[in-house]
Amino acid sequence: MSASPGSGIHVRMRARDTAEPHRASSPLEALYDLVFVVAVGSLVAELAPSIEHGHVLEKVVPFLLVFFAIWWAWINFTWFASAYDTDDVGYRLLAVLQMAGVLVLAAGVPAAFGNDDFTLVTIGYVVMRVGQIALWLRAAAEHPQGRATALRYALGVLMIQILWCVRLLVPSDSWLFLATFLALAVLEVLGPIWAERAGGLAWHPHHIAERYALFVIILLGESVLAAVNGLHAALAAHGASEALVVVAVAGLVLLVALWWVYFQQPAGAGLARRRQRSFVWGYGHYALFAALAAVGAGLEAAVQAGARAEPGRELEVGLALAIPAAAAFLLVWALHAPLLGVPGYPAAVALPTAVLVLVAGGSAPALGVVGSTVAIALIAAASVAAAIVIGARRPARP
Repeated sequence: MSASPGSGIHVRMRARDTAEPHRASSPLEALYDLVFVVAVGSLVAELAPSIEHGHVLEKVVPFLLVFFAIWWAWINFTWFASAYDTDDVGYRLLAVLQMAGVLVLAAGVPAAFGNDDFTLVTIGYVVMRVGQIALWLRAAAEHPQGRATALRYALGVLMIQILWCVRLLVPSDSWLFLATFLALAVLEVLGPIWAERAGGLAWHPHHIAERYALFVIILLGESVLAAVNGLHAALAAHGASEALVVVAVAGLVLLVALWWVYFQQPAGAGLARRRQRSFVWGYGHYALFAALAAVGAGLEAAVQAGARAEPGRELEVGLALAIPAAAAFLLVWALHAPLLGVPGYPAAVALPTAVLVLVAGGSAPALGVVGSTVAIALIAAASVAAAIVIGARRPARP
């Protein structure tokens, strides 16, 4: 029998029912996500000026590295909570410990971007993971049926955190700096695969789908905030203009299109039918989430560049918006299509969208930032309209 969550001092931690009806995110999970807003916001705020000033290629790697730390800590707690959420005092306190780690990580983002100093980011990340180790050990102690799996998770996370701490001794200007990060990141993502060999985690498909969808909302919200920040800066520097209004409206259209595409076909039913695809679906969201965060930075740069009367870095800004937008459209299809049979967003729509969005971004020097942003938004909106029509005519297979 599955454990019933509560807010008592202690509730025995047992596997939740994977078929529990009306399983939804808890208030604690909502608070947990809210803290991640700060981390993602710090990251986007560092990337946007790099785009505007032509240094985006230098900052792509730091962006992806820091985003990995944010994403990996988030999904580990998310999948654990789907299986073992008790919502008692001990569980809440360990979740708060992980939130504290997120805030430390967010405080270290400027140093990571400015001079490749990942010390504070690493410390925050390790704090988050220590909280997760404690949760796995508690699950091992209180749920004998899942003890082997929980102990594997705890051991894997512990050993890798020791290696992350040792990595702080590697100079940031050494080739080993990136190589060791990539090696440890690979070990991180292989850890759950190894742990699951001892027995599958009792995650709830509809709950997981909702949690990922809520993180998409967070990222789209960060894009709105980034665009507003760009709008404020542009108004202060150049005043109101028609171009500024057009770019802001086009940005909103693009964000709505991305939201529409992701939520057109909920993934919960597909995950329930095809649980074996959960690793590919869950891990693949790293690229999707990173693309959505980068869209926010691109929008902030586009708003500020569009407000300038003189020519600027149209090509860099156009591509910095077009490439992550294209990636997001393609990834939504690639991740959802295997789950949904015949999705409402087939490759026939996704691929042309990506190509045309890239063309629109590449033509920025001729169209200008305003024109290319409008073109990207219109193509995205047209693609969503086509997906709606095709999805209505071709229902998903059971």
